[in-house]
Amino acid sequence: MLSWRYRMPLSFAWSTPGAALLVAAQATTGDFSAAVGAFIVCGVLIVVTGLWPALGRTITRIPRPIASAMLAGILFPICLAPVTASVELPLLALPIVIVWLVVHRLAQRWAVPAAMLVTAIVVGASAGAGWLGGDVVAPQLSFVAPTFDPLVIVSLGLPLFVVTMAGQNVPGFAVLSTFGFPPPRHAPILVGSGLLSSAGALFGGHAINLAAITAAIMAGPDSHPDRDRRWVAAVAGGAFYLVLGLGAGLATALVSASPPILITAVAGLALLGAFVSAVTAALENPSERLVAVITFLVVASGVVIGGIGSAFWGLVVGGIALAWLGPRRRRAHADS
Repeated sequence: MLSWRYRMPLSFAWSTPGAALLVAAQATTGDFSAAVGAFIVCGVLIVVTGLWPALGRTITRIPRPIASAMLAGILFPICLAPVTASVELPLLALPIVIVWLVVHRLAQRWAVPAAMLVTAIVVGASAGAGWLGGDVVAPQLSFVAPTFDPLVIVSLGLPLFVVTMAGQNVPGFAVLSTFGFPPPRHAPILVGSGLLSSAGALFGGHAINLAAITAAIMAGPDSHPDRDRRWVAAVAGGAFYLVLGLGAGLATALVSASPPILITAVAGLALLGAFVSAVTAALENPSERLVAVITFLVVASGVVIGGIGSAFWGLVVGGIALAWLGPRRRRAHADS
């Protein structure tokens, strides 16, 4: 609707770094209703950011090495899963990894879909026909009453907000600028996606945000040579999302029938590119590499202090390290 209204390719998606963050959230809480409460708070913060420009500027000022290192630390254990699964379940995991490697060499774009297809075949063959029941496959919405746990909000809701803004919304705006589109009004985009994030949270969804990678496809010349017609690609993408949503029940049944480590392994293969990009961005500036590594190690450790997860503590420790080491490094750079 926003793409049609503003005649710009404003494509939206689930927060990819946010989804990765959810894997680490198991160490924080086993109560999904508390996670839903954190999702709602994240959506409200996105709305507030759209209505309060000063907050948006504050979020965008989070140093890129720290934000990227936090994302890399979140993704690290997930990207290890293909290795772990290949050792624990070699008969199930190795075919998936091998197919991913072969297709990645021949047609990189199709490597992850090929791995997902092999996963479906492997799970279906190992679980039998019982998992494919009509009552399970039919899509449905399940309401989840939220509970608001302050510790879960701090350890899950706030990091989800930060990675969604820094890892998705900010790059999404940057992609539009890169392809020559005038800066869109932030308020309708952030307020709209924040409200829908909070509403979707009541049915188990996490943050909705501007797309980054797919935005580059829709905003680029591959979607249409005429820049003024590229908004049609985003509208068409939204329509196809509705069609794909009808397969959500099938995807859920497949995940439920699969060993958890196998699904995490496929996610790890899909997120390797994001992990490489995060590590590259974190280590891009030589003067801030130590701060980025410190942030990464804290987040990747999975430590939980006072019920608050490692993603939050990584931001805190990274900020302290930058404040302490930054002036000395700037002086050393000036002397050299």
